[in-house]
Amino acid sequence: MLYSRYFIPTVKETPSDAEVISHQLMLRAGMIRKLAAGIYNYLPMGLRSIRKFENIVREEMNKADAIEMLMPGVQPAELWQESGRWAFYGKELLRFKDRKDAEFCMGPTHEEVITDMVRREIKSYRQMPINFYQIQTKFRDEIRPRFGLMRGREFIMKDSYSFDVDSQAADKSYDKMYNAYMRIFERCGLNFRAVEADTGSIGGSSSHEFMVLADSGEDAIVSCDSCRYAANVEKAESRIVQENAAGEQATLEKTATPDKKSIADVAEFLGLATDRTIKALVCASDTDEFAMALLRGDHELNEIKLKNALGWNEIRMATEEEVQRLTGSPTGFLGPVGLKEKLLVVADLLVQNMTNAVIGANEKDMHYRNANPGRDFNPDRFVDIRNVVAGDCCSRCDEGKLEMWRGIEVGHVFKLGTKYSQAMNATYLDANGKEQIIFMGCYGIGIGRTVAAAIEQNHDENGIIFPIPIAPFHCSVVAINAKDKGVMAESEEIYLKLEKLGIEVLFDDRDERPGVKFKDNDLIGIPLRIVVGSKGLAEGKVEVKIRATGEVLSLPIEEAIATVQQMVTSALEYKE
Repeated sequence: MLYSRYFIPTVKETPSDAEVISHQLMLRAGMIRKLAAGIYNYLPMGLRSIRKFENIVREEMNKADAIEMLMPGVQPAELWQESGRWAFYGKELLRFKDRKDAEFCMGPTHEEVITDMVRREIKSYRQMPINFYQIQTKFRDEIRPRFGLMRGREFIMKDSYSFDVDSQAADKSYDKMYNAYMRIFERCGLNFRAVEADTGSIGGSSSHEFMVLADSGEDAIVSCDSCRYAANVEKAESRIVQENAAGEQATLEKTATPDKKSIADVAEFLGLATDRTIKALVCASDTDEFAMALLRGDHELNEIKLKNALGWNEIRMATEEEVQRLTGSPTGFLGPVGLKEKLLVVADLLVQNMTNAVIGANEKDMHYRNANPGRDFNPDRFVDIRNVVAGDCCSRCDEGKLEMWRGIEVGHVFKLGTKYSQAMNATYLDANGKEQIIFMGCYGIGIGRTVAAAIEQNHDENGIIFPIPIAPFHCSVVAINAKDKGVMAESEEIYLKLEKLGIEVLFDDRDERPGVKFKDNDLIGIPLRIVVGSKGLAEGKVEVKIRATGEVLSLPIEEAIATVQQMVTSALEYKE
């Protein structure tokens, strides 16, 4: 491809509305352009990377025996009402009516549509296992679309759905998809983790997220430094090392703590470490049930764990008015002793063995010293409801310690079980002719989001550093002086030779200064660059620059071509 004939509208200045690096660089590199909030045009360079990733996804899905199809983006409301998600999904579901006043939505996902198709077509156990997938545009009406392709409203997604006769067979389908996802992200040259995760609004019994590691990642994840355990912080568990209660239980003592509301302020005022205090938080469900959560003062509440432990659909922090009504106290002085109203109290596991702790007295400017669980207060249950922290003991092995990372979710796999098939009556006849419920799994990958995440992980001050498998072009050939006929002739010959070898080449034939060409090539992230100049040609050599390392090789022309071919071939080969 000739640069002069292609469309690469690069921009020098960073757009003011672009917050994260992938958004900035995709705009500057001429890969995307904004149409409306969270809705983008994919320009040629951006589309090339997206198609590269789609091809990798398609190849691995096909290898895993998934069958490609395509479902409509517009979905009838009755399917969502049948599954129970029409009301539950929230305002992210873009709803509208057609001219006949029938209700529809723009599909954010396709569990209902595929389940409806399967219940019509799959009748016998002999037709399963089966797995359908599609690569299609989705729409979720995010309240705050931001970060370019990282959190858009319209986006490209690969979603697939497996159907099996029972739970054991569904586990095999899940494992097959899990392994396919591992291959997909490994082939892209990304540093990632597969982490245990909460199932969220999709539902099901368990799930894994695939996280590209990047400092800018929205999600906190943990992994063991010894074994393969990794989890989203919402799901992460640690091995509890309970210390024996230290010393005698002292007498409970009410103490004035004037205007000391935060754990840090209370601890400092009383001359104690924060891990000697117990924080109390009042939470509410979507049905206005209330619970008090107790945690060690130096720990943070994991709302997802608490929500799941209580069986709630949604969770929020109680308002000031609700807290005052339930406890008789303003926030900052809450505790489990002397509550105004009966309140479910859930304590974290590490609270159980605390001795002589400080708790709120449910009275303004007052706390209790020497509070002991089992004597002074009795939580209704002890449950793991805290966020793990770096250095916690791994819950899966004896030696490991947990490390904290930031990650960008690019894929998610779910064991759905019978959540949708039960609600929508998707059944089959078993070998004995008896009707049974189908077991399901679903598996998603954000296509554009993965390309953006690759940029978040691979960039420098000069621009994008694409991994070869998803780069718009594998290599560029840069002619230093477009007016030098000898330089242009040799550049064109190298370009054509590389193309014959199957290398995707961008030939920068523009009549621009070398500095402009080099900056543009660095910005758009082409992994390999061959620079052709009159001085080098006088010695029969060209320069090969490796974008990822900055290494520059001065090589004879044929050796340069062979080097580029070998590097591209090696990057595209996947060794299991």
